[in-house]
Amino acid sequence: MRRVQIGNALSAFGSGFTMPYMFVYVDQVRGLGSLAAGMVFTVFALAALVVLPFTGRGIDRYGPRPVLLAGAALAATGAFAFGHATGTPALLVSSFLFGAGVTTCQPALATMIVRCSTAATRSHAFALQFTLVNLGMGIGALVGGQIVNVADPASLTRLFTIEAATFLGLALVTGTARMPRANLTVVQEKHDGPTGLRALLADKAMLRLSILAGLIFFTCYGQFESGVAAFATDTVGTAPSTLGFAIGANAVTIVVLQMFMVRITARRRRTTAMAAAGLVWLAAWGMALVAGLIRTETMAATVAIVSIYALFGVGESLLAPTMGPMVADLAPARLLGTYNAGYALVKQIAIAVGPAVGVLLVGSGTWPLYLAAMAGCTLLIVALAVRLRPHLTPEQDNAAPAVVRTAAPVRELQTAA
Repeated sequence: MRRVQIGNALSAFGSGFTMPYMFVYVDQVRGLGSLAAGMVFTVFALAALVVLPFTGRGIDRYGPRPVLLAGAALAATGAFAFGHATGTPALLVSSFLFGAGVTTCQPALATMIVRCSTAATRSHAFALQFTLVNLGMGIGALVGGQIVNVADPASLTRLFTIEAATFLGLALVTGTARMPRANLTVVQEKHDGPTGLRALLADKAMLRLSILAGLIFFTCYGQFESGVAAFATDTVGTAPSTLGFAIGANAVTIVVLQMFMVRITARRRRTTAMAAAGLVWLAAWGMALVAGLIRTETMAATVAIVSIYALFGVGESLLAPTMGPMVADLAPARLLGTYNAGYALVKQIAIAVGPAVGVLLVGSGTWPLYLAAMAGCTLLIVALAVRLRPHLTPEQDNAAPAVVRTAAPVRELQTAA
């Protein structure tokens, strides 16, 4: 488990290292304009939609380790090529490879966490993953910002080359670990029925969870660095430096609260934690309304903007120990990779659609409509979480929780020969 979590941190560090600077790299450093930069991000997102259905099937057939190695190799190749590309066609091809590799690694790592944990330790394992991902991305963005120099293209080339090396490190550290077999539950003992994405569509509980997850990712993660950021800077007039401080407050909130939230959610239904996250985010959108109404009062509006991101962090820390373990408990053992890939696919679609909707509404000057729509989405999250409860077994909803053990990993991974 330790090596899997190190791999998660390496992957997150690489993403934080370059993601904030991809747009400026294409637009300003290579001088290709904002249209080309937008195309690069579109291709990056489309790559996820292309590879994820095959990723899940590959994990189920060959195991997560070979799929992780393939994803790390694709990501390293794409990152290296992206840093050396100078024209739009080369950037689009490398962006596709980059996106395909990063996306392939996500469900493989999630499956590894499930394989290396038990029902008693799974929530803690996913919460620790979420904490390490936030730390990794934050540190990566900080270090990357010290390297980037828009006037020096070589600095960006160096940035993407280092990221390629982090994916090779991921392959070396995590991709050479043997996976223990998954423990079978009552659900996992069924060997007949549909396979692939058809299995997800036939599973009413998983289908409902996917719809709920899509709404969660659309409302929070899809707005985090787009709609809310545009609202803060364009409508409220928040300085970019203050916005950076607010994003930092989000990360600090998660790091401080995460293990505390693990203990709280261990004694609660998972659907209750999801509904609570929706209520916390409703408060966040309420603070956004306050910021919009008092935007002429600079200090008060700044406090409100920082509060939005901090409240987002509280909600995220409630979800980290619940959603990943629920997917694992719903999945038959033979389809664990497919379920994780389907969950990742929902996340990618929501994160792709969210910024488009948020920026469109804020950019058109209809920010009250934007805030009302997001508040409505959070109320819908609460309703869907409560309505999901009857479709889950007590074990899947953590209604009869096991004792949470956080002191030591359940089993150590062996190094592959």
